[in-house]
Amino acid sequence: MTPGHHLFAEGERVLLVDRKNRQYLVRLKSGRSFQSHAGVVEHDQLIGAKEGCEVDARTTRGGQRANAKYLALRPTLADVVVHMPRGAQVIYPKDLGAILIAADIFPGARVLESGVGSGALSMALLRAGANVVGYELRDDFACRAKANVEAFCGSLERYEVLGRDVYEGIEHAGLDRVVLDVPEPWQVVGHAEAALVPGGILCAYLPTINQTEELRRALSHSSFGLEETFELLRRTWHIEGRSVRPDLRMVGHTGFLTTARLLSGV
Repeated sequence: MTPGHHLFAEGERVLLVDRKNRQYLVRLKSGRSFQSHAGVVEHDQLIGAKEGCEVDARTTRGGQRANAKYLALRPTLADVVVHMPRGAQVIYPKDLGAILIAADIFPGARVLESGVGSGALSMALLRAGANVVGYELRDDFACRAKANVEAFCGSLERYEVLGRDVYEGIEHAGLDRVVLDVPEPWQVVGHAEAALVPGGILCAYLPTINQTEELRRALSHSSFGLEETFELLRRTWHIEGRSVRPDLRMVGHTGFLTTARLLSGV
């Protein structure tokens, strides 16, 4: 079969979904196999197959075909973020989209990100077209983030991760955006004032309102203005026949987002 846009190729990631909607992220390599409780799927069954196909799992005893089938799809960014290897807690997909809009990320934007964690936010920023430099103190997080970004984006051309403490200062200047996922972003406000262009945006993601209050206090004594804080609650629905109701389980609060714009240079 001639490889085409809709055909899976060796080296790319595939999302396998079973009949109970359990999902598995697999990188295809000829000769390898994916194993689960339901049986084994050979990677060669998927290489050259069409996206959206179903593949059978064979049992490990005698090679007999099982009843288990997997739907094979290319993963979305949200799928990759949820299922990718990680050491740090990732920012949830529901918040990634909000950050891109709230921070007004645009193609070619010069963005400083700290800390990079497992690279989930980095991937979202890069996919939106930004040029990203990350400050990360932990070498293991930096290596994991770069590996995840390269696996998803295909290269590290617009991405750099440096072993820097953002609390100590920002070495880069002329930045369009500063995006923070650190415990004490108020320590970065003064550094961001010097690093951002006028009109630039600082965006911080925090898990608690106490941290957010501290950040807002620092912003109120800075050259930043137009501060805004919000959180997002995502409620999915169960719809099956006449049974229509909110899902019993949901990802509720994950964090608070705060943005502010630099109104005058320092």
